[in-house]
Amino acid sequence: MLTPYHIMPETSKVWVYQANRSFTQDEVWDISDILENFVDQWKSHQREVKGYGSLYYRRFLVLMADEDATDVSGCSIDSSVKLIRELEQAYDLNFFDRMKVCYKITKDLIGSFPLPKLNEVIESGKINDDTIIFNNLVSTKKEFESSWEIPFKNSPLAKLVI
Repeated sequence: MLTPYHIMPETSKVWVYQANRSFTQDEVWDISDILENFVDQWKSHQREVKGYGSLYYRRFLVLMADEDATDVSGCSIDSSVKLIRELEQAYDLNFFDRMKVCYKITKDLIGSFPLPKLNEVIESGKINDDTIIFNNLVSTKKEFESSWEIPFKNSPLAKLVI
């Protein structure tokens, strides 16, 4: 059951999928419709999932489920991963490359680099301690709101700098 973001409790489970490239405007419209239809029909053990789904920054797909209302596990998670895989195929995307780091260049422009190039990107000045990076490991709405967009210096990646 498609649920507005502001109604989702802060304990809602969150999945953030980062695309390997920005979506075109046509893709934003298409994928948004597909995502909305999926969430509206999302079920877990034959029960409707109170869920939310949206695209952010033309680069991220975010799914949210109110697990207080309906436990989301097994087949319901599998169905969401199946949706992501179908979107990858249909739009020539990759949502599962965990070795890419995204960061804000401007308020609306997102850049990315391969994780093994972290030291090089810092040395070149592309990012610094205050550069906003995306922590896709957040797992609840509360974390999404407080810890998804964070300064590099506060991110787990800061510990990897040599």
